[in-house]
Amino acid sequence: MNDTVAPLITRSDTTVPVTVFARTTATPRKAFDVIAPIDLTTVFHPVFPFPGVTEVWNQTQSWDHAGPSRNPTFGDGSQATERLTEYVAGHGFAYELTEFTNVLGSLAAGVRGEWSFFPDGDGTSIRWTYEFKPLRGRRLILAGPFRPLWRRYMQRALDRMVDVVEAA
Repeated sequence: MNDTVAPLITRSDTTVPVTVFARTTATPRKAFDVIAPIDLTTVFHPVFPFPGVTEVWNQTQSWDHAGPSRNPTFGDGSQATERLTEYVAGHGFAYELTEFTNVLGSLAAGVRGEWSFFPDGDGTSIRWTYEFKPLRGRRLILAGPFRPLWRRYMQRALDRMVDVVEAA
């Protein structure tokens, strides 16, 4: 039995990527071990115009291998489905977000998120990318006014995650 799922984004897709970076004094392994299973409600706070994550429910398995899924719920009552698609302990992980019940559902078929942890001197450089797969006719909205707002939202969440890593 083959239980693999076709990826949301393929080589031929034109996506809208948004990438943010941060550094921490922690090792790549420590940063990975804190961030990969982090409680989304503690780091995804509202940043206008986006709501924060208020709850995560329906997690199917532990968040330490490819395959599990869960449903983040946002402060405006909307939700999405998140599925962990790749997991390389200590180095990186990727996931897909689909089935948005907020405005993202009318802009994108889904999102691929990817985290990478690289040695950087005595610490770690963290790269986090969201690739939006726009719905037909929506690319200009995502690539235009949406992108800088989303980058700000991601950077604030990443900065909070680094604070949690540094405190661990």
